[in-house]
Amino acid sequence: MTTSGPAPATHFIREIIDEDLRTGKHARIQTRFPPEPNGYLHIGHAKAICLNFGLAADYPNSLCNLRFDDTNPTKEEEEFVQSIIEDIRWLGFDWEDRLYYASDYFEKLYEWAEDLVGKGKAYVCDLSADEIRESRGTLTEPGRESPHRNRSPAENLDLLRRMRAGEFPDGSRTLRAKIDMAHGNMNMRDPIMYRILRARHHRTGDAWCIYPTYDWAHGQSDSIEGITHSLCSLEFEDHRPLYDWFLDALGVSHPRQIEFAKLRLSYTVLSKRRLRRLVEEGVVSGWDDPRMPTLRGLRRRGFTPESIRALCDRVGVAKKESVIDLALFEHLLREDLNKRARRAMAVLRPLKLVLVDYPEGKTEELSAVNNPEDPSMGTRTVPFSRELFIEKDDFLEHPPKEFYRLAPGREVRLRYAYFVKCVEVVKDPATGEPIEIRCTHDPATRGGDAPDKRKVKATLHWVSAGHAVAAEVRLYDHLFSVPDPTDAREGKDFKDYLNPNSLAVIPSCRIEPSLAAAAPGVHVQFERVGYFVVDTVDSKPGKPVFNRTVTLRDEWARIQKRHPSSR
Repeated sequence: MTTSGPAPATHFIREIIDEDLRTGKHARIQTRFPPEPNGYLHIGHAKAICLNFGLAADYPNSLCNLRFDDTNPTKEEEEFVQSIIEDIRWLGFDWEDRLYYASDYFEKLYEWAEDLVGKGKAYVCDLSADEIRESRGTLTEPGRESPHRNRSPAENLDLLRRMRAGEFPDGSRTLRAKIDMAHGNMNMRDPIMYRILRARHHRTGDAWCIYPTYDWAHGQSDSIEGITHSLCSLEFEDHRPLYDWFLDALGVSHPRQIEFAKLRLSYTVLSKRRLRRLVEEGVVSGWDDPRMPTLRGLRRRGFTPESIRALCDRVGVAKKESVIDLALFEHLLREDLNKRARRAMAVLRPLKLVLVDYPEGKTEELSAVNNPEDPSMGTRTVPFSRELFIEKDDFLEHPPKEFYRLAPGREVRLRYAYFVKCVEVVKDPATGEPIEIRCTHDPATRGGDAPDKRKVKATLHWVSAGHAVAAEVRLYDHLFSVPDPTDAREGKDFKDYLNPNSLAVIPSCRIEPSLAAAAPGVHVQFERVGYFVVDTVDSKPGKPVFNRTVTLRDEWARIQKRHPSSR
């Protein structure tokens, strides 16, 4: 991906890289994004993607690889591989021919494991997983050494080779690094490097019955690829001593691991376990539900890659965890969509309006601006006729003082059309609710302005009743009703904070005919309503479905006015 514009903001990782280049430690940098193919990417991953690919793009001759750390065949699927590739490309990044897998290095990793065994730095252990866990000790108490810790290198090498050959049952033996069972860092207490696991791998099939752990494979894969700066989120900080120990014990190229704070958003959960519960328990329709923080869900909701990259750029890179207000993300999205989304009129809850003095059977074609922010997007024509639909909320029979929209005896402007005045209200005899508003129009105000310079206090959107197209509209909101749904009080579960109004489906909306053939994924601003996108899954020719991406109301702008330091 090529970028242009102002110089990128500095941060502590960039300062480390600048110093490494200045001193000649590296002539260029090489980074990588290393997802595990066991799920779908979410907004938190986007920060790591933008950071790794973005840094490589900012420095001459520098590169970023995409590598799948596929060391757990029981949870990994080719479907996840393809979805991750698709999501990263959608974000705007490219790895050219540098698509790698940890499984590409299984043979080399095994060769290095034998090397550590030969040096007396690894041993085969017969303890069960529960026994290993129980013997690790606590943060205040040292662990206990395995009774098999002092086997000879020759015996360990024989056992390791027999593990690989499939002589032993699953879980009966592991290969462990021989470090220090009294180490203050629990990760250094003889961690597991290999376990016996007969599971079909999505790439290597049944070629292996022992698989490397993530901690054993990760750093060595970085070394093989010539990574200079291994960028990880903060939870890997305690793993860095182990990362360094393995590389030093092998005497191979040693990347520098640097940790940074994750991206966290208010009103959102990013835990893979919690997200899986939402899907499996039917809270959402799937991983691409527009309320989900997965990149697939955000894309279906209508978030743009530009807005996601802008968010990652705005929040910066730090060592301290913090929660970003979701309002900022929505603000950045509005800024982007305001420039790219064409305008159209749609009535979500239709109320009929009849112009009693407009000729029956007459239709006019009125000119409407596609995007006032971008004149190059041109204009379109919208049909206008005697019978129209307006929003039900745009009329009140007995309005309060602050209500400026249509009411009996009041004149308003119809967007791109005429001034109209309400002269009669037709009600449902059973409920007393208005079902038809009868108005007169001023032909001299065609286009929306009065020759006598008189003013009206409201402009309403509308569609022609005889030309409008029926559509389903889905109004999405925050999935959770509190900023931090993970901060559950005693006896509460994060699901207790689900927002019951996170989705409202309106099946019988009316949209202007120019939207009838809008392709899936097309963005549009429904004037006075919000930004929407044509649903990429359920929208079909003749049965369009629009998802609300974000409202027109900008909460972040209001926050900035109240607190200028938030800018």
